[in-house]
Amino acid sequence: TPTMPKGKGASGGSSKGKSKGGAEANPDSSSGGKVKKGGNAVKVRHILCEKHSKCMEAMEKLKEGQRFSDVATTYSEDKARHGGDLGWMSRGSMVGPFQDAAFELQPSTVDKPIYTDPPVRTRFGYHIIMIEGKR
Repeated sequence: TPTMPKGKGASGGSSKGKSKGGAEANPDSSSGGKVKKGGNAVKVRHILCEKHSKCMEAMEKLKEGQRFSDVATTYSEDKARHGGDLGWMSRGSMVGPFQDAAFELQPSTVDKPIYTDPPVRTRFGYHIIMIEGKR
């Protein structure tokens, strides 16, 4: 994914006041561009199952080496089509435990996903989460 220079569309036009100052104030700082402690958005895929047992079945398929997107298409019970792809989610737009887990993960691909094991429990059910990018 192309790295956007800070302030050039990377903030997604959000007017919450976050785009002024903060990380952008000092472009020469050692953390320049790649902010290690999280970033503000993640490109998320997930598999959501209401029942823990079904979620563990999906987890087994991932451990067998199946593509994350294929397992999501088969097992996930939410409205995220396209293999569980939720797209870019900004900090604050996800439920607490889901968000914490998503920002902890390292970006990976559907072929070799790095995902939450054990699944993350929210009021929606059990999620196996992976991320494809951070910004």
